[in-house]
Amino acid sequence: MNTVTQTPAPTSPSTGPSARPEPALLPPVDVIEDATGITLYADLPGVPKERLHLRVEGDQLGIEAEVALPAPAGIEPQHAEVTLSRYRRTFTLSKELDPEKVSAELVQGVLRVRIPKADHAQPRRVQIQVQ
Repeated sequence: MNTVTQTPAPTSPSTGPSARPEPALLPPVDVIEDATGITLYADLPGVPKERLHLRVEGDQLGIEAEVALPAPAGIEPQHAEVTLSRYRRTFTLSKELDPEKVSAELVQGVLRVRIPKADHAQPRRVQIQVQ
């Protein structure tokens, strides 16, 4: 089940703060961590690539998306369980992660975001000296 948030849209130096909070759905997200980083899987059904915005600012990762589900002209739904057409979610990134190397792909409504660990946080082997 999706949750609705009333938080304002993220601000940036170019756009400034939002005039008023805009309701948005919180997309369900799975986070998987391995030795080299984390991978986020966000369910964004009905979102085309053109309406998906992924932003890294400082230690914040923001996902904003807008659903594009065209309805036939002259037809109104009799029942709608989801009436909002926007998704928004923000994550705080750990200092162990490298925000400069974020990669993302959208496949069949699922956004996959890969954030590798920074070099200083990568596991490494220590060579043992024998004397």
